[in-house]
Amino acid sequence: MAVNSSLLSLGLSLLVFFQVSLAQIEHISWGGQRQQQQQQQQHHRFREQSECRIENLDALEPSRSLKSEAGRIEFWDHNNEQLECAGVAFARHSIRSRGLLLPSYSNAPKLIYVVQGSGYQGNLIPGCPETFQSFQPSQRSEEGRSEGERGQDQQHRRFRDQHQRIRRFRQGDILAIPNGIAHWIYNDGENQLILVSLYGTSNNNNQLDDRYRKFHLAGNPQRQEGQRGETGERGERGERGERGSEEAETNIFNGFDTQLLSEVFGVDEETARKLQNENDDRGTIVHVKRGLQVISPQQRFEEEEEQRERQERGANGLEETLCSIRLTENIDDPTRADVYNPHAGRISSLNSQKLPILNYLQLSAERGVLYSNAVLAPHWNINAHSVIYVTRGSARVQIVGNRGQRVYDGEQRDGQVLVVPQGFAVVKQANEEGFEWVSFKTNDNAIASHLAGRTSVLRALPEEVLANAYQIRREDARRIKHGREEAVLLSSRSGGQGQRVSE
Repeated sequence: MAVNSSLLSLGLSLLVFFQVSLAQIEHISWGGQRQQQQQQQQHHRFREQSECRIENLDALEPSRSLKSEAGRIEFWDHNNEQLECAGVAFARHSIRSRGLLLPSYSNAPKLIYVVQGSGYQGNLIPGCPETFQSFQPSQRSEEGRSEGERGQDQQHRRFRDQHQRIRRFRQGDILAIPNGIAHWIYNDGENQLILVSLYGTSNNNNQLDDRYRKFHLAGNPQRQEGQRGETGERGERGERGERGSEEAETNIFNGFDTQLLSEVFGVDEETARKLQNENDDRGTIVHVKRGLQVISPQQRFEEEEEQRERQERGANGLEETLCSIRLTENIDDPTRADVYNPHAGRISSLNSQKLPILNYLQLSAERGVLYSNAVLAPHWNINAHSVIYVTRGSARVQIVGNRGQRVYDGEQRDGQVLVVPQGFAVVKQANEEGFEWVSFKTNDNAIASHLAGRTSVLRALPEEVLANAYQIRREDARRIKHGREEAVLLSSRSGGQGQRVSE
């Protein structure tokens, strides 16, 4: 009996041990995701306590512009109640040819949409290998240089500069940048590079506050020419000129003691002072006179390599690391649209299923194109706020809140930003010239529910429910359900005569 009791006790102990071990394994596998969800729920509860009073929405213009040597940065007022309630900040960068946006990082993750142009981007990720080397100066860069400069180049060729991977990007790309990751951008094209950026200030990985903070590794933003209330290319000035987050900022090396920097980097104090950029008035976008001489794979080769890596990781079941994970995806390719109507337009969405890093950023994006007079069916976002930036054209937009009141009814034009809060219903009808936009959403897998069209909620209702809900005949209920066989994107029923959204 004693032996049987001992065996029974041992069996129970092993059973408990295996149960605990399985629980620990499950915690290791899913603990991070569950913890993130719990933190997100707590954060949402906190935001719910601070009531968002959304009675009137506005199409927003930049409130402040900072000029640099090779471009400008425009900021939307970060104190604006609409952006603050959505937990985001917004900016636009215009970088001239051979312009270099100096390295910086921020407390908030961000998505960048490439409106126009192409170039290089470098993300400086801690712990990742420096597997690239800069190539030798080209013949073009040798012209006009002195014998002394050429002699110095000969010495430098003995030691080839190693650095982290550099990626090419092009128009229509979404660039995902986690918070705290320093990065730089260079325009190697002949035309101006235009980027719009959304910063997720309410992201759980931002443990400071809901204010967007940028940390500069180079340059002297304090000496940039700040212009309040200027809207950039349009030359219009707003009435308000809010103090922006960068107005009093400077290079972080500027805060350290020069002698200490000299010791840390093993250089003389004069060189250490150069790191502080005290007398540098070029701003945060500087001109590279002879062009940036760095090595990067050709774009086509890089895309093929990334596709092969994704296939291998999928076949082997290996998880992507931050060093190898994709941070770029193009959403402007018409052949890859998620929804297409030859008479109305197209929509391409980008979520964490297509770009896994978005799960960490808790952001996603959507690219939309409406043809002349076409309509994007009225819909609401189930689990996200939406921030719409117009890239071309204009549209009539109406937004309706939970009380049934119209909180926005107007025209949204090229270069304007409009916030659509979670659950608020929105409808868009393109004007004669058409309407193109990019939407940033505050969820990595944003879901929309539509009110009209083949996939609408009304079509999913039984005819009897519709008839009794709206006090209409069964025949009318049937027409409401089946009056549009198009899904999401609706062509103009007036044959291109510029039908307007009903008042």
